[in-house]
Amino acid sequence: MSELEGTVQGHRDGHGFVQRDDREADVYLSPQEMRAVLHRDRVRVRIIRYDRKGRPEGRVLEIIERRKTPIIGRLLHESGAWIVAPEDKRYGQDILIPKNATAEAQPGQVVAVELTEPPSLYSQPVGRVTEVLGEIDDPGMEIEIAVRKYEVPHQFSPETLAQAAKLPDSVRPADYKHRIDLRDVPLVTIDGEDARDFDDAVYCEPAKVGRSRGWRLVVAIADVSHYVKPGEPLDIDAYERATSVYFPRRVIPMLPEKLSNGLCSLNPEEDRLAMVCDMLITANGELHAYQFFPAVINSHARFTYTEVAAILGNTRGPEAARRHALVPHLLHLHEVYRALLRERGQRGAVDFETTETQIVCDDNGRIEKIVPRVRNEAHRLIEEAMLAANVCSADFIARAEHPSLYRVHEGPTPEKKVILQNYLKALGIGMGISDDPKPAEFQTIAQATKERPDAQQIHSMLLRSMQQAIYTPANSGHFGLAYEAYTHFTSPIRRYPDLLVHRVIKALLLGKRYQLGAGAGEEPPKRGARKTPAHEAAQWEAAGVHCSACERRADEASRDVEAWLKCRFMREHLGEEFSGTVSAVTTFGLFVQLDALYVEGLVHITELGGEYYKFDEVRQELRGERTGVRYAVGARVRVQVSRVDLDGRKIDFRMVRESADERLLSRAMREKAGGKQAELKGVQEADREVKARSRAAKGTARHAAQKTHPVKAAKSAAKKTRTRRS
Repeated sequence: MSELEGTVQGHRDGHGFVQRDDREADVYLSPQEMRAVLHRDRVRVRIIRYDRKGRPEGRVLEIIERRKTPIIGRLLHESGAWIVAPEDKRYGQDILIPKNATAEAQPGQVVAVELTEPPSLYSQPVGRVTEVLGEIDDPGMEIEIAVRKYEVPHQFSPETLAQAAKLPDSVRPADYKHRIDLRDVPLVTIDGEDARDFDDAVYCEPAKVGRSRGWRLVVAIADVSHYVKPGEPLDIDAYERATSVYFPRRVIPMLPEKLSNGLCSLNPEEDRLAMVCDMLITANGELHAYQFFPAVINSHARFTYTEVAAILGNTRGPEAARRHALVPHLLHLHEVYRALLRERGQRGAVDFETTETQIVCDDNGRIEKIVPRVRNEAHRLIEEAMLAANVCSADFIARAEHPSLYRVHEGPTPEKKVILQNYLKALGIGMGISDDPKPAEFQTIAQATKERPDAQQIHSMLLRSMQQAIYTPANSGHFGLAYEAYTHFTSPIRRYPDLLVHRVIKALLLGKRYQLGAGAGEEPPKRGARKTPAHEAAQWEAAGVHCSACERRADEASRDVEAWLKCRFMREHLGEEFSGTVSAVTTFGLFVQLDALYVEGLVHITELGGEYYKFDEVRQELRGERTGVRYAVGARVRVQVSRVDLDGRKIDFRMVRESADERLLSRAMREKAGGKQAELKGVQEADREVKARSRAAKGTARHAAQKTHPVKAAKSAAKKTRTRRS
């Protein structure tokens, strides 16, 4: 059998997998094999067998590298022994702590542990407490746990802080050299109410494009590369982080605050250095010409999205009156946005209508409410302006044949394409995707189905069929946006790939070549010698992999914190009933999102009634064999909150028997989804009637006893201990 190397990924149920370095199929590790290794260890394994589905199972031959990062968990004192139960259940084993290695932490506190003895087939790992984080209920503790759990760098090095402290508080006279002075141009920033760092400023005016009418669109981006030089401490820390990480009420920035909120931020009425993309846009929304140049700007105003949307909606309102001098420029921005939007439609870019939510916390960092995040015309206006600048930067670099990082988003894999084709056919949708799908096909389906009650289900399947966007030097285009070349240029304060793109553009403007890690000091190669050396290509590939991994790490940490907050929030609603919508269907049950709270939980298949349910992968639904009852994405249900697992970040629901009114509503929705003539308005009226009757009957509904999932008999003794503690 073959041998290979990879990284261990533990599972909370005791087994694990080896993610192979060659990116082939993961290798399964049994619970017995996992006893001698830990989550994220690097190992060499031998494949010993394949299961009936052809999946490999392995045996660990050698532990190549142990993870040296601290493990976060709760310190417990049980039966005279000190142990730490890891917060990340993928570690699978409790850690023994000698009584003289607790760092005076108290039972129940959250601590960081360093291993002193690794696990073996016959013994648990042993460690010592290196940091006491505090009590589990301390405000912000969920963030402190997440940044360590996902190894998010959250402390700048002393060298970085010292370098940042030496930077000036404002632009120096010497910095104005070799820059275009745009301080008289009324550029403005448009951001959210809670924004503190301002990457971009915009301006638009009518212009002649050839013989026709068009616009001049100016996008000015903070010139971070002027202050963050390759190889310096600021750059080393920025590369390690690769992105800012956003949590409710807190941000882990990529750059120190003096830069991110001060010297680089395009604060109103302050001179700032910028890289400018100056574009000419035709009346049809096409990019006619562009140029890049370094500049000095002075933002004439700091707008919020809400304020701009109000001005665009009523140019005689109080918001417009306060900003009367800038209103004409906002109207020009809106005009060019409408043109760009038309071109987006003609290009066939995918634009799904999804509901994003925002967590509103109280002073203690606990959830006060969860509200839908409304996207208005101002959000879309800025988005289209940034897309235009990003496309220009990608085109500029591609034409120069200079290596860089592109933002690549590929379409469906062959496997996902077949699943999607079968799914659309099973729903009876009179259109599908071709064997070589184009973005316009996805957008056509999205537009044709947006009024259906199961539109959310269909759009979710369209979205999940696509691959994840990554950073890579190989330009494969952006499928979702329907661009042949696309990169990130517009957020260098919070994204390292944007900073690299700025450095490449600056080098090209000087007629030079940017060497990754060495600056823009090399002269361009001679004619006919444009091929990128292998080592340079490998450097750019490694940078793309690193930045993509850091982006995923940031997303995982943010989701973990939000899940913890939602679990904490839902503990106050145990036993309560809510209406919701099925958001996903799996072999083991239904995920339901509650209407009022925007929180998602699982209805396990054992809670669906006393019969056998079969998962239909094509239709993405569960169907009862005896009754024929079907549960698909988009179905309306009523559930009761039955269990909240704070450690596992899981919320469990149980199904509440439908009333006659709710069955009527569900039937109406199924008829509509099947192509019958029931109007959406009637469904919405039925929904309102159901809610009205539900409110009238509030307090009389019968609540079933709280019920938990059965514990598997094969759980180890250590896992049983943790289950009892939870």
